[in-house]
Amino acid sequence: MPALTTYRNAIPLGFCPGCGHRLILESLDRALVRLQWDPAKVVIVSDIGCVGLSDQYLITSGFHGLHGRSLTYATGIKLARPDLHVITLIGDGGCGIGAAHLVSAARRNIGVTTLVFNNLNFGMTGGEHSVTTPTDGRTTTTPWGNTEVPLDIAQTVAANGAMHVWRGTVFEPDLDDRIEAALRHNGFALLDIWDLCVAYYAATNKATPQALLATMEQFGLARGTLRYPSADSRPEGSAALAAVWAPLRGKPASPPKPLDMRFSSALTRPFGVTLAGAAGTHVRAAGHLVGAAATLSGLWTAQRDDYPTTVRAGHSTSEVLISPDPIHHMGITRPDVLFVLAPEGYKKAAASIGRMTPESWIFVVPELADQVTAQLANHPSPPHIRILALDALKGIARSSRMLAAVAAGVASLGILDPEALIAGAGELGAAYAQVNQDAVRTALSAADDIVRLPDA
Repeated sequence: MPALTTYRNAIPLGFCPGCGHRLILESLDRALVRLQWDPAKVVIVSDIGCVGLSDQYLITSGFHGLHGRSLTYATGIKLARPDLHVITLIGDGGCGIGAAHLVSAARRNIGVTTLVFNNLNFGMTGGEHSVTTPTDGRTTTTPWGNTEVPLDIAQTVAANGAMHVWRGTVFEPDLDDRIEAALRHNGFALLDIWDLCVAYYAATNKATPQALLATMEQFGLARGTLRYPSADSRPEGSAALAAVWAPLRGKPASPPKPLDMRFSSALTRPFGVTLAGAAGTHVRAAGHLVGAAATLSGLWTAQRDDYPTTVRAGHSTSEVLISPDPIHHMGITRPDVLFVLAPEGYKKAAASIGRMTPESWIFVVPELADQVTAQLANHPSPPHIRILALDALKGIARSSRMLAAVAAGVASLGILDPEALIAGAGELGAAYAQVNQDAVRTALSAADDIVRLPDA
């Protein structure tokens, strides 16, 4: 590998005169020349900031991404291509913004060498303070002196599993050797290299090479090798995953089971089914039942579910659109049939009732029938309404009651074959196929008792 001199089009290195970044990059270049690795097997992943200028000066592959995310890209590259030598160049700003990624790379012991160009501030964007700015350090955002404690990058990764960790300054005479040793390490290696931003931090704080060492001592930040791999070092991250995956190689993956058309439907237009219930009552499974039965009947199907972040509390709604023609959108603005199954779901679906037509249907549980009826009192052309008498679902497990009630309601409309609904119930999971199908069969046989007129 030829030594680094200038950019491909003869533009000099783009750092301020006296910037320590230049020294780190030149030291990295000399270490790579010593190793004589094939440049095609080396990937430089650079972060945002002044350090982000670096990858363009090396005749290797390069990847330049978002601020603080360089270690995620490097991890992905190493997992996809374990044979590559992956090097991350990141500043103290990127370490702060991507602190979680820094910790996770150490935890995984991913085989990436990380060089931290640590100049104690955000040098590219105006000299703002960063996570490593020393307490009392004066920057453009802390002109009175920083009040925060600086982050110990090296000890952070060492405490989280990194096996090769070193801290020093750009002025160390053996920096080339330190970088080469880190590059040779088979696992996550990090060098926390302190340098001087001559444009901002050094000028404002009158910082010198000696001052960097004094700052380390002041804050108890150990200098030198903090952790070095031993004979019982952890396995490198991509190799550890490969060992787990190895027994699975050669075994064919189970392909998705297609739903073959076994039934027919007389449906001639798109038909929207909305289920509005409560979380934890298998509303989504009931929507899946309708969709599976429709697919088995040769119809196109789309399902969209909605529920809060609490998952097991609050509303749960499912919108299932079925059609004899291809569907190019999700969701339903005006349902053809609405199942009002719980107060939580009614609050979410109440607005859609006003958009329903005389050709539409509402199936509502008894405790909400008066509310729905009252809402329909001023409707210019109200939809049909039916009561879902859940007390008629005798002998059906509570977990299957909503599934059964929806099956009875859909069957009463004649849009899907009852046998398709029974078959669809069997597609909701092998472990529960028999229970679900038995529940649907029971509901279909008692449909006249479950689906009642409002005055019954």
